[in-house]
Amino acid sequence: MLINLGRVLMVCVWAFLLLNVVHPYPAPLKYFINVALFFMAIMHGLQLVLMRATQPKEGPKLSGATQAKIFFFGVFELLAWQKKQLPKR
Repeated sequence: MLINLGRVLMVCVWAFLLLNVVHPYPAPLKYFINVALFFMAIMHGLQLVLMRATQPKEGPKLSGATQAKIFFFGVFELLAWQKKQLPKR
């Protein structure tokens, strides 16, 4: 439940940041949002690279859809993925 709420929040954040690219906000705010968009893309890309690097070579590979979800939703998708990987008791 909370993971899905986090995903919705992340979609709203991406939409807010990308809206600045299409329709720039007033001068002081647009620079801050451009920096925030750059920082968010770098951090989510770093999460994806680290996730791919920690996967065992003989284990299942991450699909393209899973990698895209990890990039766009960040830690919320990592938590959902980890929850799926844990063995059920």
